[in-house]
Amino acid sequence: MASAGRRSFSFKVVMLGEGCVGKTSVILRYCENKFYSKHITTLQASFFTKKLNIAGNRVTLSIWDTAGQERFHALGPIYYRESNGAVLLYDITDEDSFQKVKLWVKELRRILGNDVCLCIVGNKTDLDKDRNVSAEEAERYAEAVGAQHHQTSAKLSTGINELFLSLCKRMMDAALVEDRSQTDPSPVSGRAHRSLQIVDAEPEETTATTASCCSSG
Repeated sequence: MASAGRRSFSFKVVMLGEGCVGKTSVILRYCENKFYSKHITTLQASFFTKKLNIAGNRVTLSIWDTAGQERFHALGPIYYRESNGAVLLYDITDEDSFQKVKLWVKELRRILGNDVCLCIVGNKTDLDKDRNVSAEEAERYAEAVGAQHHQTSAKLSTGINELFLSLCKRMMDAALVEDRSQTDPSPVSGRAHRSLQIVDAEPEETTATTASCCSSG
């Protein structure tokens, strides 16, 4: 990734998927390194913040955790519009949850276009013996729609940091491309309307990753 000095990035990421696939569990593991064996039901949406330092660049993620229940689907566009990235979760033991991801992808592409960075994620790899969605099938689909495929386990805390780091780097690359395009007077379609900020950052004393997390109903 090309970079002209240290910068600060601010991105909006939305988590989508059916109920019980583990969206909230993945976020809580990522933000707070916590896991609750009892299912946590999200009503409408919750908001989390994660602060990172990637190669000397400050990155602030606004992560929206959306409800998976069918009755809340109509509210989806309220939460994922202007998103820079989307994480679409399915349960590797539930074929239907994977098929529903395909519907989410179509809707995201329709509303956000092709510039939103997509990650398709098979969660609950700790239940691999009960797997009903092969990694190969999911990888082929992700490649076909221009997304990255990841596998995670919120319970075992595997693959989650890698997922969000990869997504952040892709969004940073896209942001820098957009930033350069703004010097061109010709109209640019795509991400100009997104809730995106890039500013030159002051030097930091440490490059360690830091995190803060908050949620609201």
